[in-house]
Amino acid sequence: MKKYGKKTRGDVVCQVCLIALGLIMASPILYALSLSLMRPQSILSQPPKLVTADFYVENYKIALESTMLARYSVNSFIIATVSSLFRVLFASMAAFAFAFFEFPLKKLLFGMTLATMMIPPDVLVVTNYITVSKMGLLNTYAGMCIVFLVAAVNIFLFRQQFMSFSKELKEASHIDGCSNLWFFIKILIPTNKPVIVTVFISSFISVWNQYLWPMVITSEDAMRTVQVGVGMLKFPEGTAYGPLMAGAVIALLPTVVLFVLFQKKIVGGMMNGSVKG
Repeated sequence: MKKYGKKTRGDVVCQVCLIALGLIMASPILYALSLSLMRPQSILSQPPKLVTADFYVENYKIALESTMLARYSVNSFIIATVSSLFRVLFASMAAFAFAFFEFPLKKLLFGMTLATMMIPPDVLVVTNYITVSKMGLLNTYAGMCIVFLVAAVNIFLFRQQFMSFSKELKEASHIDGCSNLWFFIKILIPTNKPVIVTVFISSFISVWNQYLWPMVITSEDAMRTVQVGVGMLKFPEGTAYGPLMAGAVIALLPTVVLFVLFQKKIVGGMMNGSVKG
């Protein structure tokens, strides 16, 4: 019992430390939320206030009326959803080939795929812009999505998960007359839902938070994304911190909600994908 008690106290201390660390990391977001609900005089008061007794929602109204944040949010949702769906499709197909087939230069190709993870995306902005411009895809959803359709880290996660799949079951399905395509669609994908959810949600959050590429590729106001729209929130007085924070909260809210709802599936999918190398 004594040993069990010590272990329990250690667990409690660990939990308290993790909660404290989580609150410290989340403090900028919580402070932005607090500022978005404050009146202008409360924001600039001395000493600074961390919380307010009343909820001043006028900041959100001002933010929504100053720019087309609602339209920008729809644009971001379309781009993030389409890109994430294609990431799941392309990554799972590529991982299927790397995990189950033998072909020349397989290890080299997989190594080259992983090597792309070391290339900073910002380095390719100019090249990608020239390519997309020549394709006539400026100011289009396709032009914004095209650079987000494939990610090496997603291929790696799928491949690691597929490597733990029973090869005997695949051989048995072929004996029963199941082709590679039907094995992929009917057996492999339905039994690997955790990693699919992980890739989709992590991709959605990543694409939703993109700022540089959507800003570069669009010149029409109606095609902007929500992250670009928040950067366009400018006010003559230069002290409208409440509406600025309200816009930031609006842009951040969907990804926070997704992460909170599916965090267990994300962690579980990543853990499953890292079991076998």
